[in-house]
Amino acid sequence: MADLSSSARKVQVALEARGFSFEIQELDKSTRTAAEAATAIGCEVAQIAKSILFRGKESGRAVLVIASGVNRVDEKAVAALLGEKLGKADADFVRAETGFVIGGVPPVGHDKPIETFIDEDILAFDAIWAAAGTPFAVFRLDPHSLAALTGGRVARVGLPPS
Repeated sequence: MADLSSSARKVQVALEARGFSFEIQELDKSTRTAAEAATAIGCEVAQIAKSILFRGKESGRAVLVIASGVNRVDEKAVAALLGEKLGKADADFVRAETGFVIGGVPPVGHDKPIETFIDEDILAFDAIWAAAGTPFAVFRLDPHSLAALTGGRVARVGLPPS
């Protein structure tokens, strides 16, 4: 763990604190987008667990959606589950709420508790890959561990590509 960047190390500590032993890998190629991550890792884009942060329009609270890399987020479905409409989260908001930059937001290790929703489509895979704190760090996990790892709610919140 000593050779990990400080942000990736923060995620590794969070994983271990929750009883998971997933190993973070820092790569030479960017994993900022789902397509870049899939290319760098050598997996399907759908196997990338992309983390997208929103802001509750009324409450201003952070809402994390972890979706399959090929899906768009169904904002209406998330809003219905949340009980309020969603707004976009800018880079400053993402950094302030998670402690990480866009393109490297992991499912765990955030600076503040974040309500999390998990796209049920991601459960179709044997293995998925998630960001690990930087746009060059990822970790492999069993998708069924994602809810236990994050405390997130699994629901139909992804819109498959058209």
